[in-house]
This record gives sequence, structure tokens and C-alpha cells, in this order.
Amino acid sequence: LASSDHNDQPDHRLDSAPSSPSGPPSSRKLSFSSSNHDPEDPQPSRPTGRTYSISSAFDFNPTLFPLSSSAAGANPGASGANYTALGAPGATDSGGAAGDHSLEKNKSLTYLNGLSLVIGLIIGSGIFSSPASVTSNAGSPAASLLIWLVSGLLAWTGAASYAELGGAIPLNGGPQVYLAKIFGEWAGFLFTWCAVTVLKPGSAAIIAIIFGEYIVRAFGGGTVGEEGGSGQWVHKGVAVLGLLVVTGLNCVSTKLGARTSDLFMFLKFVGLLAITGLGIVVAVTRWSYDTEGLATAWRHTNWFEGTSTSTSQWAVALYAGLWAFDGWDNTNYVVGEMKRPGKDLPRVIHTSLPMVIIAYLLANLAYVFVLPTDIINSSNTVAVAFGQTVLGPIGSLVLALVVSGSCFGALNATTFTAGRLIYSAGRENYIPSLFGSIGLTSSSAHHQPSRLTSSSRQSGLSSRLLSLISDPHPSAAGPSFFATPIPALLLNLTLTAFYIALGDFTTLTTFYGVASYLFYFASVLGLLILRVKEPDLPRPYRCWIFTPVVFCCVSLFLLTRAIFAKPFQAMIVFGFMAVGMGVFWWRFGRKGAVGGVSGRRVREREGGNEWWRFWRWGRG
Repeated sequence: LASSDHNDQPDHRLDSAPSSPSGPPSSRKLSFSSSNHDPEDPQPSRPTGRTYSISSAFDFNPTLFPLSSSAAGANPGASGANYTALGAPGATDSGGAAGDHSLEKNKSLTYLNGLSLVIGLIIGSGIFSSPASVTSNAGSPAASLLIWLVSGLLAWTGAASYAELGGAIPLNGGPQVYLAKIFGEWAGFLFTWCAVTVLKPGSAAIIAIIFGEYIVRAFGGGTVGEEGGSGQWVHKGVAVLGLLVVTGLNCVSTKLGARTSDLFMFLKFVGLLAITGLGIVVAVTRWSYDTEGLATAWRHTNWFEGTSTSTSQWAVALYAGLWAFDGWDNTNYVVGEMKRPGKDLPRVIHTSLPMVIIAYLLANLAYVFVLPTDIINSSNTVAVAFGQTVLGPIGSLVLALVVSGSCFGALNATTFTAGRLIYSAGRENYIPSLFGSIGLTSSSAHHQPSRLTSSSRQSGLSSRLLSLISDPHPSAAGPSFFATPIPALLLNLTLTAFYIALGDFTTLTTFYGVASYLFYFASVLGLLILRVKEPDLPRPYRCWIFTPVVFCCVSLFLLTRAIFAKPFQAMIVFGFMAVGMGVFWWRFGRKGAVGGVSGRRVREREGGNEWWRFWRWGRG
């Protein structure tokens, strides 16, 4: 197997050429057009250029690996040299999922947008609810703070590993792309199967439900997490309403969804800084609305007193802490749309994680200064209890709004990235290609993003405002709207609304923990494999080798513990994956299981892009 370098290849390479004899290639097309790169990005300046994958299996020559053998690039007739990078000169695609309006060609995301996506999903409801599980299992304030620090550092090791993967394989889709490239299409499909159907919509549903509960708590009374006077269906109705709003925002334009994340990122930090500041003021002055309920034990007791010696309890506390830090992989789902992925992705990771770690530690210190340990251990609404103690009913209302706003921002971030994941899956033909299209139609050849004319732009609408919320039009000057993966976003909306209505998230949460860390482990393990098999693969960023090793070891420990602690739930996870493998085998057959099936070739064989043909038997 070999790869072709776009600097050396002629423009006559077409996708319809015969596939590699060693196995059918992956359908993923790297999206590197030199005209789309920012001159400040160091990536385009590499002397060898970027190499393009033509396979994703372990079926490789002893000296060649799928991602980076430029040797074959000099020979257009070499195995796999028929592949052209998306956006490179001469690239063609008759499928509706690509073409001129590919998301990866419209690179509009900046460093700040990536930062807000990561922080926007990490700071959701976890820091406002997880302290109870962390503190009660750790046993003491000092031990709980240590758990928060360790959880943050572990999340940082995973994020740094993903930064290297994202720089080496700068495509939308995150683990879907990495697993398919390293282990084979079956691994990418398996991740897609779990992520599209359960992980992404399930986690979004949990966030939306919490958002609805806190909004009802703020404006309608009742207790968060309890039935209350309004009833659970009111909570779910508000949750669906919030989901509709964020889906609509992300359908309008990429920039509008990203700007929304930017806004809520700042609001979240303001809320956490306010909690920290109030905690310090109370600790120094001993002033609060409820002086009788104020914590005083921290002043005269050993902070390590009562620390648990049970490994099982420490593991549970670590799980809770890692849940609060979950979302660090968010930017990797949209790296194909970043203007300067090689430069900005590592900056996003190494800025966002330290900021969140410090903010979490300070917020938990504030909780310790204000709330007695028994309140922290027993309350799932620690932030609301904090506000009630310090400022009374007004504080409770304000903190409820802060938590609901934080959840809304997290819901927006996960909706943004879920749409890109489903879009990538549609382009891979893992799911019907309709979901890999842009805009409201399934064929990009007939779809043009909505664009305001000059007269419309001059009719009182501020051009500055439009530039903030609209995407650049691909073929003409002026702003455009709805050039987003709308079918993918609508699918995510439907599945998330289903899980909101279902309402039982206990098993879903366990499923999420086991499945997500299984895929985290596999992706980071793939990084180590790439280090051995592809030492010359261009990497704009390289993390220290102990970083992925530590993350893999901890992930394996957490997975092993989860399997032994909750074998029934773990069996559900592996059973679901087995069904996914059955679907893959039925969908692609043995040929796809070995090397992957190109979605583009499937469309070419069938003479069109009819998405319903996806369900025909024997497509491999």
C-alpha cells in the first residue's frame, strides 16, 4: 500500500480508477487545498507536503504504512495513486457529500472557536453536581481536591494525545477517522455505530434534561432532580425546546454555532469566578446570608482526616471527576474546518485544560469554605446550595441560571460536534449518504448556500453583524447561510429527543463511560502504533511519549474495573458493539471488514447518489 503526495501527482488521478489490489481503500479524502491555508500555519510549509491516505487497514508492506509513503507518489500507476485529496487540483466527486461545498473546504474555525468548543462542553453540569460523588468517595476535602487535580491531568494527557492525532490526520470526525485509518474501516464504523446512535445523542439528552430541570427550578419552583410541582414532562419539554434552539442556531451557519459557544464560554468562566470570589470573601470575612449553615470545620481540622483507603471508592471518585472533564476531544471532531489546525489545535488543548483545571480547583475550594461536608456529600445541586447559603433566595436563583446557562452552552457544543461526526459518517457511507450532505438537499451539485444580495445587505442590516454570524460564500462575495450539515443535525435532534423522552439514563450513563473510554483507549493506542509504523509521518505537534502511555494505562484500569464492578452493563455495551459488527458485515461483507469500502466507489457502481440504496444487501 502507498500514499500519494499532492505536490508530485498529476491532476488526472480520478476516483474511478481501480482500487489497490491489497484491499479496497478508505473513502476518506484529506482536505488540503493550498489556497485555503492561512500563511501563518506551519503545516503547508513542510518541504514534503502532505501525504494522503489510501487505506486504513493493517494490511501493509513491511516498509510502508497507509498514511505516509511518498515513495509511491512519484509513480502515478502505483497502488493507490489514483486518489486525489479533497480540494487538491483535479479532485472530483460526483457524490452529494463532497463537491464544492464540503465542510472541510470552508475553513472558518479559529483558535478562539476551538477553545470555546472544548471549554463549552467540559464545563457543563459536572462541576456543579459531581463534587458530591467525588467528596463522598474520597472521604476528605484534601483527597477530593487531589482527585480533581488527577482527573484534570489525565484528561490533559488524553487531549494532548488527540492533538497529535488531529495534527497528523486533520479531518472532521475525530476517533472515527483515526480508528478507520489505523485499525481498519470496521473500527471506524464501530465507533460511528456507538457514537451516532447512543454516545452523542445520549450525552446531549442528559445535558438537556439537566438544563430543563434548572430552568424550571429558576422560574417555576420545585427541586432539581425531584418531581416538583411542574412535573417531569415540563422539564423534558423545556429540554426539547433548548435542543431545538441550539439545533436551529447550528443549522443557520457554522459561525453562529461557534459564536454561541464563544459567548457561553465567557459566561461560564464568569460564573465560576463569581463562585470562587464569593468563597474567598466568605472565608475571610465570615459573612453570608445563612451564617448558621456556614462551614467552619475546615478552619480547625486536618483536611486529610477521613480520607478513604478503599481502591474501589477512589476509582468511583476518579470516574466522577473524569466525567466532569469529559469533552476534551471536542475540537478533533471539527479539525477539518480549522483555519490552522497544525498550529491552533495544540494551542487549544494546552490552553483550555489548564484553565479548566484551575477553575475547577478554585470552585471546589469555594465549596469547602462555604458548605459543610455533609451538604457537599449529599447534594446533587452543590452550586445552588452554595448560592442559597451565601446570598439567600436571590443567590439560589442566580446560580440556578448559571448552571442552566452552562448546560445550554454544553448542549450547543455537543450539537455542533455531533453534526460533524454524523456528516463524516455519511461521507464515509457508514450511514445513508443523505447525512453527509450540506444544506437542505442531498446533492451538493444542485445546492447553493443561501446568500444575501447586495440590496439585501444594504437594507438596514449591519454588514458587520452579518460577518459575525454568516459563513463566507464559496463562489461569490457576501455572506451565506445554511451551508451546514443540516440533515446530520436533524438526525442528532431526532435521536436526542428520543432519549429525552425515554428518560432512564442510569444504564445510558454506564454505557457512555465504558464505551467512550474503550474508544479513547483504542485511539490513543493507535497513536503509539503510528509512532512505530510511521515515524516519518508529518506531525505539526508531537506529545511526549509517556503522555499516551499513561493515558492508555489509566483507561485500561478504568475499563477493567467497570467490567468487574458492573458486568451486566458491560455486557450490554459489548453486545451492542457485536450488533454493530454484524451490521458492518452485512453492509460491506468480508471485503469491507478487511480494508474498508469507499463510499464514493459504492455510488459510482450504482450510478448515482440515491441515499436509500444504502440499505441494499451485499454492498461490499
